[in-house]
Amino acid sequence: MLVCLRSAAVFGVDAYPVRIEVDVSFGLPSFTMVGLPDATVRESRDRVRLAIRNSGFEFPHHRITVNLAPADVRKAGSSFDLPIALGVLATSGQLEGRALDDTLVLGELSLDGSINAIRGVLPIAVAARRLGLTRLLLPPQNAPEASVVDGLQVCIVRSLADALDALNRPDRATLATAADALPMTSIPCDGDLADVQGQLLARRALEVAAAGGHNLLLIGPPGAGKTMMARRLGGILPPLTFEEALECTSIHSVAGTLPAGGGLLTWRPFRAPHHTVSNVALVGGGTIPRPGEISLAHNGVLFLDEMPEFDRRVLEVLRQPLEEGRVTIARAARTAVFPARFVLIAAMNPCPCGFLGDDRRPCRCTPAQIARYTGRLSGPLRDRIDLIVEVPAVPISAIADGAGGEPSSAVRERVLAARRIQQFRYGSDGPRMNADLRGRAVTTHCRPDARGRTLLLTAANRLGLSARGYDRVLKVSRTIADLASSESVEREHVAEALQYRLFE
Repeated sequence: MLVCLRSAAVFGVDAYPVRIEVDVSFGLPSFTMVGLPDATVRESRDRVRLAIRNSGFEFPHHRITVNLAPADVRKAGSSFDLPIALGVLATSGQLEGRALDDTLVLGELSLDGSINAIRGVLPIAVAARRLGLTRLLLPPQNAPEASVVDGLQVCIVRSLADALDALNRPDRATLATAADALPMTSIPCDGDLADVQGQLLARRALEVAAAGGHNLLLIGPPGAGKTMMARRLGGILPPLTFEEALECTSIHSVAGTLPAGGGLLTWRPFRAPHHTVSNVALVGGGTIPRPGEISLAHNGVLFLDEMPEFDRRVLEVLRQPLEEGRVTIARAARTAVFPARFVLIAAMNPCPCGFLGDDRRPCRCTPAQIARYTGRLSGPLRDRIDLIVEVPAVPISAIADGAGGEPSSAVRERVLAARRIQQFRYGSDGPRMNADLRGRAVTTHCRPDARGRTLLLTAANRLGLSARGYDRVLKVSRTIADLASSESVEREHVAEALQYRLFE
């Protein structure tokens, strides 16, 4: 007897349908799986056999063949356990075949028959809705993220027996309610900008970076507050839109970093990988491509502390994502594209010892050591950083006074106002923010007035700006003008944008 079920798998951050065909025929007892299953899928034979027996059902002692179609795409993961088990039960008449017609089944089985959570449920739910399916059968831990998709009946099953009962008697099935689709509670940001004493230029650079989505490099001695300020950037960024939240939740669901029972993400991601991270862990990859740190930071912040300590090959792989907002990972069979549009915040010392230019502590580094240290950041990578700011050490007396700066709430209001101006200017189908402008759009929307153009051309010649650097100064100038609620880019806006590249 042949039974067909619907399931799905994820490649990159996109889901594709998988048809599971289970055939039980007379012959010597065997359990064969075809359709390019990997080791995880092949191991499901033992999980399925024992889960069926331990749940009190009869396992057929015949020749069992399971085909995972399409057969030319490698299948990975444990989400096929439940549909394979239900297919085996359906061949022996313990499950009605018509109950599977409009249902997509997902779930990993334990040996006792209970069902465990899986990865990538949100993109699978989106794909199921696109295919016209009306019901999704999955573990309760994954119900909140699946309930975000409208038009799907999300059926919660905790064990193999529950799944069998829910399909044979749909009126008794446990369905996810509207409460399951509620977003997760927002995680508060790490501190407030009011905790930062002094550092007016760096605080202003953070505001400009948040308003326009620009990349920022902080250079200063140890203890100047670089890490402290970078971790407070999330507190002045605007909240995620629904579309952005869907993108972020899908990526974290595929990566397995979504908390159990969590629904739609409501905070912007903040990722701070250690400097020992590999290039695959940073950009993503593997035999079955998985998102890396830059994709997990999509629509949020990627913080690279002590940037020169990262391997140079790791830093160089950031070039394409910083320019295009995505990373493409090619494999022999297929190509995965991961979104990676983030705000890069990097921090570094001015020299190996960290005290170059410090009035209180002398620098003991030789010019050759300083040149080797700063040379770890290549010119093309530095050219992709919009704002480079020197962060001097704060006097102890200023810290002892305890006089805090402007709070994050006040800065966030200005950032939100600037973002609203950008959204109105570019429309719903245009770039999300100034940093996303490309090509002709830069000259159209960021063209300075006559005085500003004269200043920019003079500075470009003296500073030796590249064409990319010239465009980035224009985009930063546009953001500064938006913060000032100015329709035109004026000379003072260009002058402020230029000072963020003087350190080069």
